[in-house]
Amino acid sequence: MSAVCVYCSSSDTIDAAHIALATEVGTRLAAVGLDVVSGGGRVSMMGAVARAARAGGSHTVGVIPKHLMSREVADDDADELIVVDTMRERKRIMESRADAFLALPGGLGTLEELFEMWTSRTLGMHDKPVVVLDPDGFFDPLWEWLDDLARRGFVRTEALASLVRATSVDQVLSALSMNAS
Repeated sequence: MSAVCVYCSSSDTIDAAHIALATEVGTRLAAVGLDVVSGGGRVSMMGAVARAARAGGSHTVGVIPKHLMSREVADDDADELIVVDTMRERKRIMESRADAFLALPGGLGTLEELFEMWTSRTLGMHDKPVVVLDPDGFFDPLWEWLDDLARRGFVRTEALASLVRATSVDQVLSALSMNAS
């Protein structure tokens, strides 16, 4: 395993604890020699992950659609900043450049990306780990909903089990190292 795609918030209204979490993730990924693929923004959690990863020696790849360059404020410091025309192209490149997917707290975009990578894994379209880092219960309502969907038969228990739930960065790194072999 060499690169992790990190999905997280690019909102400018995020609290300091979530920025600190993103910084820790970038720092720790770099410390174990993993590169970071992100959505190419330099603000909020997205920017914090990339900056911390670069500070730790990781190669960072940002992939951003032209129409988001000003909204997400493009990460011009990325080792590679790939500017694309569409969101679909962005996601395709991010998926192809990553060996694993990690979701941190985020909004609609984060959830959409998480669900796409998780769904494609359960359909056998890739075998890369999909991990959610949830140290503070941010995703508790999502877990409750997914558990209910599984109880009702709308989500296979195998599919639910394939989504790795982590409450610490140590657990994330453990899940990634278990899947690296």
